[in-house]
Amino acid sequence: MKQPNYYSSQGFDRLDRYRDDPEWLQAMLNAENSRLLPVWRNKHLVNRQQRPVSFPGNRDAGLLALDGELVLLGSDPDGIVWLALDISHLEQPTALLPDREEQSFQDLRVVGPLLDRHSGALLAHARAMTYWHRHHRFCGVCGSATASTRAGHMRICGNPACGHPHHPRTDPAVIMLVHDGDYCLLGRQPSWPPGMHSTLAGFVEPGESLEDAVAREVSEEAGIRVTEIRYHSSQPWPFPSSIMLGFYARAATTAIQVDGLELESAGWFHRDQLLNSPENEQFHLPRRDSISWRLIETWMRGEHCG
Repeated sequence: MKQPNYYSSQGFDRLDRYRDDPEWLQAMLNAENSRLLPVWRNKHLVNRQQRPVSFPGNRDAGLLALDGELVLLGSDPDGIVWLALDISHLEQPTALLPDREEQSFQDLRVVGPLLDRHSGALLAHARAMTYWHRHHRFCGVCGSATASTRAGHMRICGNPACGHPHHPRTDPAVIMLVHDGDYCLLGRQPSWPPGMHSTLAGFVEPGESLEDAVAREVSEEAGIRVTEIRYHSSQPWPFPSSIMLGFYARAATTAIQVDGLELESAGWFHRDQLLNSPENEQFHLPRRDSISWRLIETWMRGEHCG
C-alpha cells in the first residue's frame, strides 16, 4: 500500500455515532482524555518550536467561556478525543489564553511542512471544519441565520418555514503530472513564490468525470492533449476546502501553449534536471507536504503508474 499523503487522517475515528448525543459531548468536555485545539481566522496556536498547542478539556483555561464554535473532530489511535474551538470572533485572542512563552497563531501553510503527520492531519481537519462554519452562517436557500448542530457537523436554517440542513462541503480538484518519456510538464502561476514550478491542477466542474477534468485542465492551461490517465492518490487540502485527486497522464502532443491566465509559463523538464534541482529563487519544486511534490518525486524515481 502507498504511504498516505500529508494531512490524511488514517487511523482516526471521527466518532459519527456520538454527534447526536449532547450528553456524551458534555461529558467528554470534562474528561481527562479530551483536548481542545483553538483556531483563529484559519490559524493554529503553536509554540516556539512550531508545535501545536492544545488544552485538556477538563482544564480548558477558560476557552469554552470565549463563546467559540465547537467542532468534534474525533479520536486518535491513543484514545484522545480532539475538538476544535474557533475563536475567530475575538480581536486579540492570545491575550485571553494562558500566558505561555512565545505562543502565537500561525497559518498551516507555514508550519505544515514542519509537523509530524498526526499533528498535520489534526490541524488540517480543524481548519477545514472551522472555515466551513464561518462561511455558512446563513442559509443558501432562504438567507436566514443558521445554527450549528451534530457536534459541529451540520448547520440548520433557523427559519421554521425552511429548516434546511447544511453539511460540510469539500471541493474536488484534480492535480496531474503529465509525462513524455524522461520529461514531465511543469507550470508556474504568477502568484507562486519566485522560482516555484509544479504540476498542473484545477477544479472538477459539474457533469464531468475526474478523467475528463484532467484532460480539460491540461488542454486549457497548456494546450496539451493527454492519454493514459491513471489515478495515483488523494490528499485533503484545506486551503481553503479542497480534496486533491492525483493523476498521471501521458502526453499525446508536446507543443505548449499556455493560457496566460492560470499559468504564466510551462515547460518540459528532464528527470535528471529535477533530480538536481537547485531549489532556489530561479527554480524550485513545490512544498514537500503537497501531493504535487509526491507525484513529481514518485515519477523521478521511476515508480509512477504508466
